[in-house]
Amino acid sequence: MAPNTPLITVLGSLNIDLVSYVSHHPLPGETMTSNSFAVSPGGKGANQAVACAKLSRSRDISASTSTDESAHIRMLGAVGADSYGSLLTSNLSSHGVDVSGVVSSPSLKTGIAIIVVDEPTGQNRIILSPEANHSLQPSDFAVLPVPKPDLLIMQLEIPLPTVLAALRAARDASVPVLLNPAPAQPLPDDAYAGLAHLVVNETEAAVLGGVSEEDLESESGLGSVSKKFLDLGVQNVIVTLGGRGVFYMAAAGAKKGLVPAERAKVVDTTAAGDTFVGQYSLDVVGARSRGGFDIEAAVLKANRAAAKTVEKLGAQDSIPWRDEL
Repeated sequence: MAPNTPLITVLGSLNIDLVSYVSHHPLPGETMTSNSFAVSPGGKGANQAVACAKLSRSRDISASTSTDESAHIRMLGAVGADSYGSLLTSNLSSHGVDVSGVVSSPSLKTGIAIIVVDEPTGQNRIILSPEANHSLQPSDFAVLPVPKPDLLIMQLEIPLPTVLAALRAARDASVPVLLNPAPAQPLPDDAYAGLAHLVVNETEAAVLGGVSEEDLESESGLGSVSKKFLDLGVQNVIVTLGGRGVFYMAAAGAKKGLVPAERAKVVDTTAAGDTFVGQYSLDVVGARSRGGFDIEAAVLKANRAAAKTVEKLGAQDSIPWRDEL
């Protein structure tokens, strides 16, 4: 890691994805045969770490070469001491992610996600078994591990008390946090105090904002729920809307807008949101060398990266490299 290279730390889940591709999502009681099946590295935390790493470097640059990377990526999490755990950590390393903060325990099983992808639409349904991910305790993150990152990224596939402990530790250390609260669950108000970036989809915005998804069908409704988060202390709010695009609102300068979706042939939506987070995060940490953060420009670029992801099958394999944008 070069001395002036920004450090992004991702604290989150590592799962193995067991993916079935089907002609339609099965109905209650229906047994069907999948068109194909794949086993691949996943987990929202690991996906976002890989997204940051791939989008920070060109495809033809070795993972061991750090001179080309626009940011250094470190993963914090837990896996079982099993073949799936080894696959996850080796895959992260192969993409240039520092895995020294990933704990491997023989008493635990690696997390599993069962994913069913509807091939005609690319939409997915996911059943998650957290396993080792839920071994991460609040006491483990009462103080952030060194070195201190330029940005901490978290999701909610690890225990909520652990996320809240890390939020407090980051606040105490003046480390900006990007929170992607997925899967959605209500958060205490103090979780938003000083939060630099809140990235949610429509469902998550509705759950956290205490509104219905119908309330978010208009730009005014999106602005209203985003304002709730700003009033609680969030600095930047992003609501991803799938085919409708992305809505953003920033406390600084009262900037807001609705960016239309990029045109894409949708094959599989898995990891699209994680790709968005990865590219957006790189723009956040790169802002110091550009003289300031431009939220609209960051959203546009992240939107473009996510559109590339949905055109390919899989999670981490579908995330583009920097030179593919």
